[in-house]
Amino acid sequence: MAPSYQQRIASDPQYRGVPPGMLILHRFGGWLPRDHRVLEKWLKKRIAKIDDRRKKGTKVALDPVIQEFQEVIESNPPIYMGFHEMFNQVPDKPPYNNDPTGKPQVRDYTVMLELFDEIIKTAPEWENNDLVGFPINAIIDWPMGTPAGYSMFTTDKVNEQFKNMFDVWVTFLTSPDSRYVIPGWIPHIPNFIDLYQCDPTDPYYGFTSWDDFFTRKFKDNVRPVDLDNGSISSACESAFLARVPNIKERDSFWLKGQPYSLADILNYDNTYVPQFVNGTIYQAFLSATKYHRWHSPVNGVIEDIFNVPGTYYAESPSAGFDPSAPDLSQAFITAMAERAIIYIRSEYDPIGLMAFVAVGMSEVSSCEITVHKGDTVQKGDQLGMFHFGGSTHCLIFRPETQLTWVPREQHDDVLLNEEIATVVPA
Repeated sequence: MAPSYQQRIASDPQYRGVPPGMLILHRFGGWLPRDHRVLEKWLKKRIAKIDDRRKKGTKVALDPVIQEFQEVIESNPPIYMGFHEMFNQVPDKPPYNNDPTGKPQVRDYTVMLELFDEIIKTAPEWENNDLVGFPINAIIDWPMGTPAGYSMFTTDKVNEQFKNMFDVWVTFLTSPDSRYVIPGWIPHIPNFIDLYQCDPTDPYYGFTSWDDFFTRKFKDNVRPVDLDNGSISSACESAFLARVPNIKERDSFWLKGQPYSLADILNYDNTYVPQFVNGTIYQAFLSATKYHRWHSPVNGVIEDIFNVPGTYYAESPSAGFDPSAPDLSQAFITAMAERAIIYIRSEYDPIGLMAFVAVGMSEVSSCEITVHKGDTVQKGDQLGMFHFGGSTHCLIFRPETQLTWVPREQHDDVLLNEEIATVVPA
């Protein structure tokens, strides 16, 4: 029997010698270091700066968007209480008296906000050959697992403030000032120059900003596609997560096992939800170093498009205090997080209508749709892209669409435009 994903990670020479309890095997996509000690050093430096300023009595002018976040917390009694309770509800005993990085738990929302203020002025970078790509998750991971944290991170006013904060961060990430980290990323992306459109003679490989680098394009013919109507191609460069038949219209997506809840995923749309009840859902997630654009899995016409606002840091209550809880909540967030929904009507009748759902996860998970209603698309044509942020996606098929799936194990890599299923003719 082939080794499991967790066994492969545990046997990786990079993690040889990592102490028990410090190697997190379920961190999918590489957005946070699997070795907690890397995060420990990363957060230690930032908390030390805050502590030093406070000891010296140095006042820091927070960015206006962080000041606004603080005002929302302090001027709304339920939110003020929630941002105290989410820290107080973290058990005051090992291991919860240390945060996921091993440092003393951040138990004060003012420290949290000062850390946010630092983060939105930087770009994600590598430290000790590992990536700290979800810095906000590193700060609030334990509070996210509390009842008060769940309540706060599903509150519209709080998510509006995260969105405002992320808009400021995106302004930095789309500026030339954010390019400084790009050279540090290139060694971690195999065959970068061969795969991606870039200028290797330029210090920043021809990219104008961090966002320009993150949304980079493949070179022509790197990911060829078979235009045959009789197959479904992979919409993203991703890793297989799940394939589930007989999707219910409504289900308890917050429980252990996180069943898919079609009405919640498709934003309660009475036109489309009934057409997919008892159909099949396919989900795969994107890794930090991979390509982040989406492409059509079928030939057809764009029937409808929607951007759905949602949460950023709500995690499944069934994940509890697991430091990998955001990664372990991927099915849950299909019903909760910000997402883009694209309905495509295949020109091949045995497929008919299908849905592509791009789901943002955690920081700056912007979903940009680049097609329009009525557009004709071929397999492999671009549909849109994720801007900086963790991300997962789903393909949803009607019960009438009969498919024979290419066998996959969880976490198997699936290349963009690779065949994932063949269609059984009607």
